[in-house]
Amino acid sequence: MSNIEDIVDSLENKISKVLHKVELLKQANLKLTEELDTSKKEIQNQKLHIAEWEEKYDTLKMANSILGGDENKRETKLKINALIRDIDHCIAQLSD
Repeated sequence: MSNIEDIVDSLENKISKVLHKVELLKQANLKLTEELDTSKKEIQNQKLHIAEWEEKYDTLKMANSILGGDENKRETKLKINALIRDIDHCIAQLSD
């Protein structure tokens, strides 16, 4: 009879250890999930920041070409022509 009690005690101990490990893994998983969420938010903020800087760079590039720089003149002329077409389209819609 003592042998069965020893087996049961051994099983209880092993189950207890397994449950403890499961709890530790759940806590580690929760921590990693929070870190992942934080990292995703940081990446999103960095993407927005990069987009803002790219827009500023494009504006500066256009301003430099308007001021007389030989680089990007063609690109600036195309951009101005596109803006003029958009304005003409808006005027045409307003006149209808």
